[in-house]
Amino acid sequence: MSTGTPVRALLAALALAALAPAPARATDIKVDLELVLAVDVSGSIDAEEGRLQRDGYIQAIANPRVVKAIQSGFHRRIALTYIEWAGFAFQQTVVGWRLIEDEASAHAFASALVEAPIGSERRTSISGAIDYAVKLFDNNGFEGTRRVIDISGDGMNNAGRMVTDARDEALAKGLTINGLPIVNGRPGPGGWAQPPGLERYYDTHVIGGPGAFMIVASSFEDFARAILQKMLREIVGDPPPGSLALAAEAGTERASR
Repeated sequence: MSTGTPVRALLAALALAALAPAPARATDIKVDLELVLAVDVSGSIDAEEGRLQRDGYIQAIANPRVVKAIQSGFHRRIALTYIEWAGFAFQQTVVGWRLIEDEASAHAFASALVEAPIGSERRTSISGAIDYAVKLFDNNGFEGTRRVIDISGDGMNNAGRMVTDARDEALAKGLTINGLPIVNGRPGPGGWAQPPGLERYYDTHVIGGPGAFMIVASSFEDFARAILQKMLREIVGDPPPGSLALAAEAGTERASR
């Protein structure tokens, strides 16, 4: 029995399938905020201080007030990623982009941070951290109403290009950079003291963009309080006029640039 006709029919079907348009790419998930948490792990931060930082983020992300703030937005969800940075050539993604929309997803992100090791490297390149974070927004699967880089650290830029150049290029792309300088009186692992005026440096050299602000941690022990307040303000953004509850969650005295 001849099989020519079925074979020709199969080949014709395959040809038509090849000419058919590819399935449409899924649209990006709309969120109220795309947030990069960029955390300093340079040599001035010892193991105890590194753990205090990490624990502060873990507690803040899983905090019911943060979940409530997320669910108060228009889309009721945000996208979040966590990176560590130090010198010019040291930036790493610890937890990649994830959708945070409820208690379960917030706790899952926090659990991933619990399990991940804490990196460490010499030097402090805030500019390198900004440049690395900017690229993370490309093709990340999310479309945020706001896009924010959250820089926390205990030192000034001393490696890589000028931090103001990196900041200005990020702002030109429509991003906002917020700051959390850690003012710490303890000497670093090498015995060196923290340079004075870190909060002024962050204000003039690091933060910028729509609604930009910074919150100062007075020590590493104060970090958990500071990062919780900061995340609440970042998530809520600029509360609508008359929204006292959301304004209270966001904190007071926004410093914008």
